[in-house]
Amino acid sequence: MIHNPFILIIILLAVEFSIIYLAGNPRTKHLFSFLPSMFWIYFLPMVLSTCGIIDAKSPLYAGITKYLLPPTLFLLLLNIDVKAISRLGPVALIMFLAGSFGIMLGIVISFILFKPLVGPQFWSGFGALSASWTGGSANMVAVKEALNTPDAVFLPMVIVDTIVPYTWMGILVALAVHQKGFDTWNRSERGILDDLARRTEHFAKQAKQIIDPTKAILIVGLALLIGRGAQLLSVYLPTGHNVLSPYAWSIILVSTMAILLSMTPISRIPNTGANKIGKWILYFVLTSIGARASLSNAAQAGILIGAGVVVIVIHISILLLTARLIKAPLFLVATASLANIAGLVSAPMIAEVYQPGLASVGLLLAILGHTLGSYIGIITGQICRLFI
Repeated sequence: MIHNPFILIIILLAVEFSIIYLAGNPRTKHLFSFLPSMFWIYFLPMVLSTCGIIDAKSPLYAGITKYLLPPTLFLLLLNIDVKAISRLGPVALIMFLAGSFGIMLGIVISFILFKPLVGPQFWSGFGALSASWTGGSANMVAVKEALNTPDAVFLPMVIVDTIVPYTWMGILVALAVHQKGFDTWNRSERGILDDLARRTEHFAKQAKQIIDPTKAILIVGLALLIGRGAQLLSVYLPTGHNVLSPYAWSIILVSTMAILLSMTPISRIPNTGANKIGKWILYFVLTSIGARASLSNAAQAGILIGAGVVVIVIHISILLLTARLIKAPLFLVATASLANIAGLVSAPMIAEVYQPGLASVGLLLAILGHTLGSYIGIITGQICRLFI
């Protein structure tokens, strides 16, 4: 068994960059069409630790998560375009928030129903899942640490987070051919789609840029400084009878600071590569979390997939009810759902499937989810905790 911290870091980096390379290679990227690269980056170190190749109890892993996760969140949230999101208009934003509320409600109800089967200790795991299904994987990892979710609880949730969203996406794609019939039955105001096209016509995805090493070092240094500062400050903030741990406070502080700075000229400095660097660091953090887990903890995943289905049913019910009340088209039902549950990659795809040319709507709603996910996950987890 390998215990040397330096060699462990090399192994984790090798796993990360191998998966990133294979997922981006035209010859092999189809292998990641169902199980995404994020899953394998977490899963492979877990296999190595389960097989006894690397030390599953090395203190290195906790240190990686503790000191790198807060600055990672800062880098991922720094380039959020708040003005572009606000220009989506009230109907799109209401539909997205209805989807988020449906996830929160579904998570709490599902936890209450499945608690006798999986155990009360899963309250934090359901909180982490709600963070992913309203934001994304980065939010899930952040809330996992903020709620002190045990690795034995987190692994089954990762499996649920992988299988259920992709299955749900397939169902939504199949339903795209029925949107005319739905909109007629719902008396949807189709003019909303033209309005969204006008509102997003000036929005463009950030062009691929060559990362300037000097600017990259400066932005990473700023992220590390703010991340560490948040951790030092968090120990002085109230825990409210252990409702909010100091680490949870550090996640909240870093996320809030990043959102505030995203509205300043700092976020518009070109060639910093903040988002890309943030993803690389996040993947590395995820390898360290996977290395602490064990395949023996996956036994309850089957039951929890059923819990995930319950969440989806409640989530889509809330969305359909909201769409009925405000006469929103099926396009926004599907896009708001995937913007919550599947995130930045899948939401623009489903938006394009339903209405070619409106992929930016899905992207902006997913970015909004990425902004709110950590807050929602912490709140939902604590609500679940009330029922243990």
